[in-house]
Amino acid sequence: MKRFLIAALMLSGTAISANAADCGKVTIADMNWSSATLIANVDRFILEHGFGCEAELVPGDTMPTGTSMIEKGEPDIAPEFWSNSMKEALDKGVADGRLAVAGQSLSDGGEEGFWVPTYMVEKDPSLATIEGVMKNAKLFKHPEDPELGGFYGCPAGWNCQISSGNLFKALKLEEAGFDLIDPGSGAGLSGSIAKAFAREEGWFGYYWAPTAVLGKYKMTKVDFGSGIDEDHFKTCTTQAECADPKPTMYPPSLVQTISTADFAKGHDVINTYLGTRSFKNSQMNELLAWMEDNQADGETAGIHFLMENEAQWTAWLPAEAAANVKKALADL
Repeated sequence: MKRFLIAALMLSGTAISANAADCGKVTIADMNWSSATLIANVDRFILEHGFGCEAELVPGDTMPTGTSMIEKGEPDIAPEFWSNSMKEALDKGVADGRLAVAGQSLSDGGEEGFWVPTYMVEKDPSLATIEGVMKNAKLFKHPEDPELGGFYGCPAGWNCQISSGNLFKALKLEEAGFDLIDPGSGAGLSGSIAKAFAREEGWFGYYWAPTAVLGKYKMTKVDFGSGIDEDHFKTCTTQAECADPKPTMYPPSLVQTISTADFAKGHDVINTYLGTRSFKNSQMNELLAWMEDNQADGETAGIHFLMENEAQWTAWLPAEAAANVKKALADL
């Protein structure tokens, strides 16, 4: 029996080594925003040290990466793909056998909404609802007119300017005493939040996740009490010509890990890892805040995540791959 177990272990080890050797070169899209480059670097480290791949990061962005994967079969993996941005092309790529969906890289999806500081909700839980906010408009003082409440919308020219403006109208916020403020830029929007938190003042407006801002500043998403009407959101809320917008919460955006179909077919164990590896927005917000505070690039942030969250990522991996990654981290 003992000889049998030893032989079985040797055969198992040989099989795993062979799979690692078969991995070969893998190209991973390193998208040009912080959460995507962090995930790409986590994948590179795990594929290289856990599975024995020759993993390489290549520059990427949503449209060119998706198009290249469909038409040229490269790169092999796009770790964080905001699929709604080219949904028809991706669906056709999957149907034609060119692409495969491994799983959701952000388990909550991309998140949008109207937010208030959590310290306000802790004092008055009703402020987590739109009814509570509307009854207390004067708590959210307008920066130029203290008689009005201020609602910070999305900057002019951004797609979300339309949806936030339509929801401002749908919720009848002007009738409740609010004025819609154009923050001028993303920096202006985040700066207004930082200023409110420094003074522990009221703030009410649009924001999205995952972002470093929501990692640094604890905010509560306001519940409209409407649920999500995806059809109305697509056909009216997001359309500039929407004449009669209705209240609806923002539907989450699908954020997936995409691979070429050829890679998925030839790398079952790695594909299982990619389908299991996922982050919640609350965690990603904190990681992005850490990146910003430490001026860290994706590689540094990826190592930071792996060092600080062993229990999480080891659950994504077979035992031997996890042990290999642990050893590589210990050798740094």
